[in-house]
Amino acid sequence: MALLSFVLLTSVAMAQPKHTLDKIAAVVGSSVVLQSDIELKYATYLAQGNAANPDIKCQIAQSFITQKLLAAQAIIDSVEVKDDEVDADIDRRMRGMIQRAGGQDRLEQFLGRSVIQYKDEIRPDIKEELVAEKMRQKITTDINTTPEDVKRFFNAIPKDSLPTFNKEVEVGEIQFNAKLNNSEKEAYRLKTEELRKRVTNGEDFGSLARLYSQDPGSAMQGGDLGFADRSTFVKEFAAWAFKLKAGEISPVFETDYGFHFLQVIERRGEQVHVRHILIIPAVTEASMQRAKAKADSVYQFTQKNKNIDFSSFANYYSDNKETKYNGGMLLNADNVDTRTTYIPTDRLDPQVALVVDTMKVGTLSKPILFTGADGKKSYKILFLKSSTNAHKANIVDDYPKIKSYATADKINRKVSEWFQKKRKQTFIKIDPEYQSCPALKGWATPVETTAAVKP
Repeated sequence: MALLSFVLLTSVAMAQPKHTLDKIAAVVGSSVVLQSDIELKYATYLAQGNAANPDIKCQIAQSFITQKLLAAQAIIDSVEVKDDEVDADIDRRMRGMIQRAGGQDRLEQFLGRSVIQYKDEIRPDIKEELVAEKMRQKITTDINTTPEDVKRFFNAIPKDSLPTFNKEVEVGEIQFNAKLNNSEKEAYRLKTEELRKRVTNGEDFGSLARLYSQDPGSAMQGGDLGFADRSTFVKEFAAWAFKLKAGEISPVFETDYGFHFLQVIERRGEQVHVRHILIIPAVTEASMQRAKAKADSVYQFTQKNKNIDFSSFANYYSDNKETKYNGGMLLNADNVDTRTTYIPTDRLDPQVALVVDTMKVGTLSKPILFTGADGKKSYKILFLKSSTNAHKANIVDDYPKIKSYATADKINRKVSEWFQKKRKQTFIKIDPEYQSCPALKGWATPVETTAAVKP
């Protein structure tokens, strides 16, 4: 809790009004970077468990200066971020802070103000951050990494500097969730209906959500989900959220999460602000036995039909929507942008790693009971597609990874070239404390130029 308090208190400081006595660390065009902003980000860095390192302040100062440059160019290039996008990003951040704090009331105690007031205070900084990121994306939008680029990048790496990759595997899964039948779910539907009736009879929606909703991310916020677009929700939820008018309450409906009803608070274009109450049916022993029986049956079927590829089985039978449409294959969570299926064994779920370690490539495991990070149990059949031992990087086995490195290198070069040009065209003044930073060497506008061009 001490660490959490510290992190939250640094967030409070971010929203404090900037005083005229606050030291200016840098001037970028018509914008300033305050010393307090740098100190605050450094405090957050320490609060995350990192060791003290003064050089980090140099990196933080550079990041603020580059953000100011990007934001200034965005104005010239008419790069904008819609208010809905800013609202959605702020709401996403606030949901995380509220969840970590253990509820909206506790967060407001830490902040010393209401969540609404805090959101208004941080809004300008968040908007500038989003504008800068969109400008960065514009600068690099035309980058394309060809096979020739990958080969050239790889060949430029000194042979004695080639990275060593840990043992990696490709693992697929067919997941079988426990599913309640209608009679098992009826009591939960009726409970949700009763709560909806209490709301329509005049009881406070937020109070009932705090008492009864089983959505851990929103219950303590009175069921409030903030602003979000249609893609944020599952289809059944989105259908009601974007159908109702402000103030209207949906009927009780079911999703994969359980039974809900929601109320629309406000609609802004393709963003909607809603709150909801969720009741989650409890898994029964009978439903677990049904899941196991289905898993056993499918496993037997796979053994008798080895001519059918694993992806077809996963697509047809798996209950995991995140993997079934990817042929059942798990993706490397550290490289989601490249959608690579190669996963270092030390990054696997320990339960999966334990089973895979006993398997031969091309084989399936028998159904095994797994417990997810959310505590939910399910049966899974695992498939070991490939296994590569620890080795020095080579362009044949490691092409996807090397391509991602080559792409990152091209992006970094393009952005660096842009900054190199832009900082020569923009008045930049850096406080002596940061002029010695290697990352900022040469960034400040020369003194003779500064003297010639009076603000």
